[in-house]
Amino acid sequence: MSKNDLADLLRVGPETTMGKFMRQYWLPAVLSHEVKADGDPVRLMLLGEKLIAFRDSSGRVGVLDHRCPHRCASLFVGRNEENGIRCVYHGWKFDVDGNCVDMPSVPARLDFKEKVHARAYKAVERNGLIWVYMGENQNNPPPLPAIEANMIPGSKIWCLQRQCNWLQALEGDIDTSHVGFLHVGALQPEDLPEGSPLRPTVLNRAPEYRVQNAEWGATYGAYRLAEDGRMSWRAAQFMFPFWTMTPNILFSTRAIARAWVPMDDTHVMLFDITGGVDEGNPFFTTKLKNGEPMYEKIRRKPNGTGWYDRWLPVDGLQNDWGIDREAQRNMIHYTGIDNPSMQDQAITESMGPITDHSFEHLAPTDQMIAFVRRRLTQALRNFRDDSAPAPCAFSPETYFGARSGAFWADPVVEFSTAYRVELEKAQRWPANPDGSAVEREPEVAR
Repeated sequence: MSKNDLADLLRVGPETTMGKFMRQYWLPAVLSHEVKADGDPVRLMLLGEKLIAFRDSSGRVGVLDHRCPHRCASLFVGRNEENGIRCVYHGWKFDVDGNCVDMPSVPARLDFKEKVHARAYKAVERNGLIWVYMGENQNNPPPLPAIEANMIPGSKIWCLQRQCNWLQALEGDIDTSHVGFLHVGALQPEDLPEGSPLRPTVLNRAPEYRVQNAEWGATYGAYRLAEDGRMSWRAAQFMFPFWTMTPNILFSTRAIARAWVPMDDTHVMLFDITGGVDEGNPFFTTKLKNGEPMYEKIRRKPNGTGWYDRWLPVDGLQNDWGIDREAQRNMIHYTGIDNPSMQDQAITESMGPITDHSFEHLAPTDQMIAFVRRRLTQALRNFRDDSAPAPCAFSPETYFGARSGAFWADPVVEFSTAYRVELEKAQRWPANPDGSAVEREPEVAR
């Protein structure tokens, strides 16, 4: 890939190719419970734009440019009252659609509020998550994507901000060979109960891959022979433009989707959405044979009000991500970091805000990473040069064919067949006719 190709993938501002591309999709923006009726506005940084989110007296959500279109004072310091946000500078008031509904500082005979609009983006809610559409056609956005995990009533959502480029954060999710070291490098097979989906990874830390194109993006299966002679598969997905489905779950009974939403070029917000019959992620629910849990929970700071003050971990670059060198030396944890999400956090942030990909030497186990970069590059070229539609943006049902997780199959069955058989057997949660799910009060997991 050329340097220009890489730059196109990494930059997300309003005038960049990737920025325009991502604006064709609905973006997870904020959890429903973060925005309360007549409550405080919430600062949002999305694709390099400074926005505010607020919920009006009727419960509707507005997502607006934070600048008042009068004199550019920030609406974040405004008053959320009586179905609108009122700028405290001169009292101009705007509804959730950006319409100016009151101009009290202007004499009535000179009032021109019908000509003034704050920049507003479409916002909708589904199952505890507020989505935002930042595309140009605000009057005719596409339907929400049929992301299975977000359509399961009672699914859990948690967030984590990572201080690096969105792509290097996402690529950790499609690199399964690191699991045997970064996450379970201190474990031996005898540490895990029989039947644990993590045992094949501990038995064989060098998986082989099947990587292939998918209509939603790309899919892979990492495979190893299990102890009983069956083939152990870890199936995972990349879905346009920034979604992953990781394999650290049981394929048949649980759905997961992880959105790596760019805040700007050097900050990204993870939205992890999970649900199903078996909601236990082996990383967090499996206990070792001695009864000890494998990992601790993430330690988070309280959310603040700044552009980059939401869903931050306590540990970070400032304290070397909380590494305990004694725990590392004694193989309590391979890394000395006691939470797998924070292990990933340390690695991707340690690469710098935007890593120099020209310094890399990709290996055969990096097939999925190389494949996804090519898929994204080609989609961007088609979008930029041929005005081709962004893949899946206007066919949201496409996403429903994607599933991830661990399963076992006969060694003679090839991956695509094994995947299809498992998908047919799996517990699924089809969308309602309008693509919606049962609304609920969201629960932030972990």
